[in-house]
Amino acid sequence: MTYSPPTPPQDLPTDFAETLDECSPELLRYVARYATELAEYRERERRLAEREEEHAQERPDDLPDDVPSRATITVKEINDNRYYWQWREGDKIKSKYKGPVEFDA
Repeated sequence: MTYSPPTPPQDLPTDFAETLDECSPELLRYVARYATELAEYRERERRLAEREEEHAQERPDDLPDDVPSRATITVKEINDNRYYWQWREGDKIKSKYKGPVEFDA
């Protein structure tokens, strides 16, 4: 068994590989953890953006520009108004008054 250092990936910029080579084992572990978390975050953001794009193609004609395409119509009474666009932003539910809605019978 040899104890030679690992070879950096071919696509890794040389200056980046050299910087990593100068880091302590502890710092390298922090960097590895951060890089993993960052990659997961960016992948999640990419998936969400792709879903937004798919929903944008299905965007209703009467949906205001400041309401995301994932919003749904909710019948709810707020300040004597009954119909709202609603959507979730993080832990909060956002609402925007839509206007009176007529139902076809």
